[in-house]
Amino acid sequence: SGFAAAWAEMGLKSIELTTPDQWPTLKKHGLICAMAPSHGIAKGINRLENHDECLAKVRQSIDDTAAAGFPNVITLSGNREGMDDEEGLANCVIGLKKIAPHAEKKKVTVCLELLNSINHKDYMADSTGWCVELVRKVGSPRVKVLYDIYHAAMMKEDPLADIQKHHDCWGHYHTGGCPGRNEIDETQELDYPKLMRAIADSGFAGYVGQEFIPKRPDALKSLQQAVTICDV
Repeated sequence: SGFAAAWAEMGLKSIELTTPDQWPTLKKHGLICAMAPSHGIAKGINRLENHDECLAKVRQSIDDTAAAGFPNVITLSGNREGMDDEEGLANCVIGLKKIAPHAEKKKVTVCLELLNSINHKDYMADSTGWCVELVRKVGSPRVKVLYDIYHAAMMKEDPLADIQKHHDCWGHYHTGGCPGRNEIDETQELDYPKLMRAIADSGFAGYVGQEFIPKRPDALKSLQQAVTICDV
């Protein structure tokens, strides 16, 4: 509760990936959970045999999220484990098409996260091209990508160009300095004020989650700095 209070005091609106049992505390402090959890990273929806388990978790999370009046639920591709990217993409599309009508009905957006396959070894959804194709093929306004700027930069993508070009596919954003995933200031390589302006210019009305790992001892001070950087 103290953490939530400090968060709210900074002007932040959400604490992500919290569980429904924690949501009353968030609400007490005027906060929401802008991205609700579902299943894990390694075992995802790129395999048909995982669909029953993963989609049941996504469906439950959609119901909980809709009941709370929150916007988004996460899903993940899973690891390759030797699977061809095209086959994995086709399987993810099948799974997301199954859940999309429920998400549309409940007015909750399911966001598949782009992660780098260096830190998350062998993770499939590690490229902008793959993620954009996924959104296009599913064709639902309630299926988007959680575009993690740090992970995209680690994969040598161009976050600024890809925000400008593909923002209609991105349902939510995560920050993190690159290459160390630390504070998003000039100690790292990405120009976050410019990236945030591009997000704002795209007409995005959703949430940007701070997902960096503070290097400095006063983590809340680093967070406050990040909030200021992102306020464009």
